[in-house]
Amino acid sequence: MDILEYLARLGYVGKASPTPESLIALQKAHLLSVPFENLDIHARKRIVLDPDRLFHKIVLMKRGGFCYELNGLFHVLLQKLGFHVALAMGRVYDRTRSAYGPEFDHMLILAKVDGHTWLVDVGFGDFAMHPLKLTLNEPVTDLNGQFVIERHTDEYFKVSRYSPEETRYLPEYLFSTTRRSLSDFTEMCLYHQTSPESHFTRRKLCSIATATGRVTLTDTKLVVTENGMRTVCEITDELEFDRALAQYFNIVL
Repeated sequence: MDILEYLARLGYVGKASPTPESLIALQKAHLLSVPFENLDIHARKRIVLDPDRLFHKIVLMKRGGFCYELNGLFHVLLQKLGFHVALAMGRVYDRTRSAYGPEFDHMLILAKVDGHTWLVDVGFGDFAMHPLKLTLNEPVTDLNGQFVIERHTDEYFKVSRYSPEETRYLPEYLFSTTRRSLSDFTEMCLYHQTSPESHFTRRKLCSIATATGRVTLTDTKLVVTENGMRTVCEITDELEFDRALAQYFNIVL
């Protein structure tokens, strides 16, 4: 993996030393440059968790991916930059079922910097813009809202996000601090590509953070949020989808 090419893909020009400041800047740059998307799943292109293949897709082809791809590759970059990092397993909260998903439902990164552990995640779509310090029961204010991490069980921690509409914290996912390898996620990565029960197989999605908000494209809608103002345009066919994909994400399939 070429570190300079990866950093160029992120538009990153600052220091890349293993410090909290660099970690924060790298995550933000990643979220502003690389979309969260599942387009290969709907194109029936098998996603294989191999760092070289992920680098080719995300960096050289300037594509995005879902959690296993984005956090899987970002983990390698952080390692090469000298960070002490580990892959970790998460279970995403499904609000329609009021239940958490199975083990390895999500991949995240834990980084230890200056004696503190940070939750690093560039593969969860609309989530924290900055890494979250793993300090229990203390709300953390982020550019994307307020988050809190709590002990859930002996095995799991829970990360929640404050909802102004519901005036309470809503769970995002559980995570374990046990170190995992990339291959540990192979089975669930395949599940999310193939199972009709996976939300990734139900509709196309491409979403990216911007300096003023977020742009999200699905089979049926283009949602552009700028400075709190939300504009929704209907997507009626594949041609409109492809045009929006090229215009807002610079992706041509």
